[in-house]
Amino acid sequence: MNTLLFERPVWFATDPLIVEEEAHEMEDFIYHRPVLEKEVVELLEPKTGSFIVDGTCGGGGHTEALLESGADVLALDQDPDAVQHVSEQLASFGRRVTVRQANFRHAAKVLDELGIRTIGGALLDLGVSSRQLENAERGFSLVRNGPLDMRMDPRTELTAATIVNEYSAEQLTRLFRELGEEPAARRIASLIVKMRNRSPFRETLPLARAIEKLAGRHGRRHPATQVFQALRMEVNDELGALEGGLRVLAGRLQPGARIAVIAFHSLEDRIVKNFFRDRSREWLDRPEWPAPQRNPDYDLKLVTPKPVEPSEDEQRANPRSRSAKLRVAKKI
Repeated sequence: MNTLLFERPVWFATDPLIVEEEAHEMEDFIYHRPVLEKEVVELLEPKTGSFIVDGTCGGGGHTEALLESGADVLALDQDPDAVQHVSEQLASFGRRVTVRQANFRHAAKVLDELGIRTIGGALLDLGVSSRQLENAERGFSLVRNGPLDMRMDPRTELTAATIVNEYSAEQLTRLFRELGEEPAARRIASLIVKMRNRSPFRETLPLARAIEKLAGRHGRRHPATQVFQALRMEVNDELGALEGGLRVLAGRLQPGARIAVIAFHSLEDRIVKNFFRDRSREWLDRPEWPAPQRNPDYDLKLVTPKPVEPSEDEQRANPRSRSAKLRVAKKI
């Protein structure tokens, strides 16, 4: 089990899963509508000829904006559909864009293969994309039936079906409680174990409907939202990938280069906030020390002391953006 103990998460107003039911009916809820596009470009300060890593290229919206600003881009994504889409969508930029299928936690390996030691910036747009939600076969959807998969990279082995059908009641309870802050975590885990003994869960809608029947429907948010979120994060080890990716990308930044991260719920945002804070403290002090000591990890300066959030206009135009929080730091 990949989960770790964290402080209780405070869920942001809207996660991509939460807006799915309203979004799937919107004709303009397209694959590559980038969140906080203008703010990302302004805060990353890409320069002509600089080399930036977009670690989660998705539909290519941010990648395209960075290319249009004059920077060259290494576009990474663990989803092969995204890699194919971006390769075709941005082919006109030629050698200025390099697209590879890889989790951003493995960015160092890709950069080494390309012979690139340092980079002029990095971007991570975390979470699930609209395209992934809308494709029932990927298993992320609460409103479209599909296999209980949820793998962003189909080459990995762990699926949501394996978790649901093989984790113990105690493991499921801990997972739903820690990664989902699900108040009914124990009851839902017990229900899953009871139902899977009769017939294993193979598809998304039977699981979502079972949780809805147990927990009841209150308001617009589907009662299985937090369980599905927890399953997806466990399948893809999203918090572990984020911690590893931040270390790799920050370590490759040139002096003055910036790293930007867009998070969609508090567990992700807390990791980013703490990483930037811990790496931006020149001195460390503890009660048991006779004097403050220099921080051996001091190599960043905060650009955004508080997170940047989407404007009201963007939130209305793009429901997925409602919960986004953008943080930026600079290499010193």
